[in-house]
Amino acid sequence: MNAPLIALLVLTGLIVIVLLKSAVIVPQKKEYIVERLGKYNKSLGAGFHILMPFLDRVAYRYSMKEEVIDIPSQTCITKDNVTVEVDGLIYLQVVDSKRAAYGINDYRMAASQLAQTTLRSCVGRIDLDKTFEERETINSQVVESIDLAAQTWGVKVLRYEVKDIIPPESVKKAMEAQMTAEREKRAAIARSEGERQSTINRAEGDRQDAILRSEGEKQRRINEAQGEAQEILTVAQATAEGLSTIARQLEMPGGQNAASLRIAEQYVNEFGKLAKTSNTLVIPANIGDLAGMVSTAMTALQTVKTQK
Repeated sequence: MNAPLIALLVLTGLIVIVLLKSAVIVPQKKEYIVERLGKYNKSLGAGFHILMPFLDRVAYRYSMKEEVIDIPSQTCITKDNVTVEVDGLIYLQVVDSKRAAYGINDYRMAASQLAQTTLRSCVGRIDLDKTFEERETINSQVVESIDLAAQTWGVKVLRYEVKDIIPPESVKKAMEAQMTAEREKRAAIARSEGERQSTINRAEGDRQDAILRSEGEKQRRINEAQGEAQEILTVAQATAEGLSTIARQLEMPGGQNAASLRIAEQYVNEFGKLAKTSNTLVIPANIGDLAGMVSTAMTALQTVKTQK
């Protein structure tokens, strides 16, 4: 193999190597910062790019996706001078790769340190009892503070989340005792409310029972009075009809004799009963004059007929 051919192959190989070295493929959601002779030249988005050999180089590579940074636990002092351990998570995203490259040396470290500083300031303005309630307020204040500073870094702070707030053991025991007392208080209130409602229900039941009983007694008495009135009316009507029938029978032939016989029988029967039911016997003066007594009764009957 002659020398010119070898030189051509070597040259071709060098060209291929240079092309391979100067060709850059940028993945999706990535940006590369290209410097030419140490000075910013351009930002490369996703795709295939060719750089100037020996002049251009990729100085920085940034992901444009959302990142999450774990903020280490730190000691904070609340407004009421209680020491608590607080940690969190910060979510941010590079929106300008040039600023991220030349605006700050390490935006992750800067965001983490600023988040810790802002968190200590926020916790120091509230009491311990409110630190658990004001998480949303703390999160928003940290995001607002970091995002304002991160504008020059080409970084957008999306959100911040407090993970844990750990008070000292003595405070935890006091809080547990307070929670226990609060639960017992609520239980006692619930029991008293239940007893109160039970008493009210029993009283209402007794009142309704008394009302129903009185209504029933009232209706019973009304029914009894109506029954007695109906009974008296029925007896009176029957008596009247009986007397009317007797009057008609007395006016018929033989009626007087039948009435005399009936009166005599009634007299004898009642006189016999009187002797059986009492130790004291009142004897009429004319006990032997049965006919006279019957005549007297008939005279009274005739007197009644005449008055009619």
